[in-house]
Amino acid sequence: MADYREIPLFPLGTVLFSGGQLPLKIFEARYLDMVSNCMRRGTDFGVVLIRRGTDARLSANAEQPDIFDVGTEASIIDFNELDGGLLGIVAKGGRKIRVRTVTEQPDHLLMGRVEYLPEEPEGALQPEHEPLVDILKELIKHPMIEKLKLDIDFEDARSVSWRLAELLPIEPEIKQSLLQLQFPRERLSELTRLVTKLRG
Repeated sequence: MADYREIPLFPLGTVLFSGGQLPLKIFEARYLDMVSNCMRRGTDFGVVLIRRGTDARLSANAEQPDIFDVGTEASIIDFNELDGGLLGIVAKGGRKIRVRTVTEQPDHLLMGRVEYLPEEPEGALQPEHEPLVDILKELIKHPMIEKLKLDIDFEDARSVSWRLAELLPIEPEIKQSLLQLQFPRERLSELTRLVTKLRG
């Protein structure tokens, strides 16, 4: 039987993967309230990629963005107050979700009735994946990425495929297609193809 819950949704122009960290600057009232409620209640929200539209509400009659229906549950692991009334948070990716229905609250926050997708199967890396591991080890040496102190298991296909998918400089829609894959081996095969294309 499917596990359904209603959670607030945060449409963004980026993709969050399980175990990943996403720093965000919050300034809109609806999201400041959402973060406050999540922190007070110890609850999560959903990060979903925008297909069309924008995440910011620029006018009173602005339309809500069109979003992809597969996203990631996010929990707040750190926060700090920034200048100008902004709030900085760091969200960590949890389980994958599928958004079944969306409703809009009076404050324009989107609430989604979501289904939690099955956990991806564990699997060991194969010899052909070694070049991807080498690329990932190089990427995490970057000062900006080093600051995140990412927890990576370099022998686990899931961990390597998630971290490489989020760190590679590829279009958000391509990251979304990688997120939607349910098997790490498939994601690693697609990443191999993408890396070959990037180097070409």
